[in-house]
Amino acid sequence: PQPAMMSAPASSGAGQPAPETANSAELPPPIGSPASPADTAVSLGDDELSDGEHLLGGGSGQQQPKIIVRTATSRSRRMAAGGAHGLARDAGAASSGCDCGPTCRLIGISRFPPAGLWFVKDVCGVFCAMFTWFLIFYAEYVVLFIVLIPAPSFAFKWINGVIFHVLILLAFSSHCKAMLSDPGAVPIGNATKENILRMGYRDGKDRVIYKCPKCCCIKPERSHHCSVCRRCIRKMDHHCPWVNNCVGETNQKYFVLFTLYICIASFFAIYLTVHYFVLCVGSEWESCASGFSPPATTIFLVFLLVEGVLFGLFTAIMCGEQLHGIINDQTGIENLKRERHSWEKKSRLVSMEAVFGHPFSWRWLSPFSSPNLSNGKHQPYMYSV
Repeated sequence: PQPAMMSAPASSGAGQPAPETANSAELPPPIGSPASPADTAVSLGDDELSDGEHLLGGGSGQQQPKIIVRTATSRSRRMAAGGAHGLARDAGAASSGCDCGPTCRLIGISRFPPAGLWFVKDVCGVFCAMFTWFLIFYAEYVVLFIVLIPAPSFAFKWINGVIFHVLILLAFSSHCKAMLSDPGAVPIGNATKENILRMGYRDGKDRVIYKCPKCCCIKPERSHHCSVCRRCIRKMDHHCPWVNNCVGETNQKYFVLFTLYICIASFFAIYLTVHYFVLCVGSEWESCASGFSPPATTIFLVFLLVEGVLFGLFTAIMCGEQLHGIINDQTGIENLKRERHSWEKKSRLVSMEAVFGHPFSWRWLSPFSSPNLSNGKHQPYMYSV
């Protein structure tokens, strides 16, 4: 289906747009889009409707509900001038996957990322994600080969080794899930005439829906457009380069778990580092047989200590902010923009269940358990007027 073209409401005058009705003028601006003089409320023109369909009041002798498509910026006019073929081309490119380029074709990869796998091809984000993995594996190497293996106590090395490796496994798995999971992207190019008519606006009420002018989609409530992912994300909190992905409705659980387990692992690594360093200095390095010289061992331990302090504090703050936002049912963008609550506020338990899954159980702490969120039912962002 061809995406619906945006045009000014038809009027009785020759080629002159009709003035905006009082009802549509009283509609609040779309959440996520600041009110400005560029905000416009436009409707589907009569020439773009199916036979017998008249969404504007009056016309053809029938009273039909009015559908107003509201865009946040004047860019929609430029998109409309470009024609439906450009929007269809963008939608087709998004649905068919990204172009791999000559390098991928040379090694035999015809599609990257593979079907069903979410991956943001951003150079800065990929570098930050790889650097995160490097820091995780560096801490793993120092703790295992310098602190635990040379430890004289069998119980010390095994108990602390199991605890630390479980934390690293959970943190690494949470990072991968947060990076490779769809954060809640709205289908691109779904703001078509067929979709609008299929949404059931036949109850006699006028409607207004909100369309993203950048990805040509019907914006659900509390969604925002990410300039890096180039998609509208449901309940977008922020775009995190450390996971090379947006933190949104469907992957916020994994991001919270990632910050939680990195925080715990960092402070646990600090404990092991300080314990080992005190042991080595007290015995004048005689009980430390890590295979490295004392200066090299000191450098490894100091770097691990600095890494643990920095990332332990950073992830502790991030985890606290995420939990505070979840409990108060407010995303980071909504808090930053001071957006008013037009949606129904949930209780704290319901807000937690909306992110981690229902009901409360140990699965909240597992990155291998996917939360069941709203059964995939997401209503478009609309008002009755």
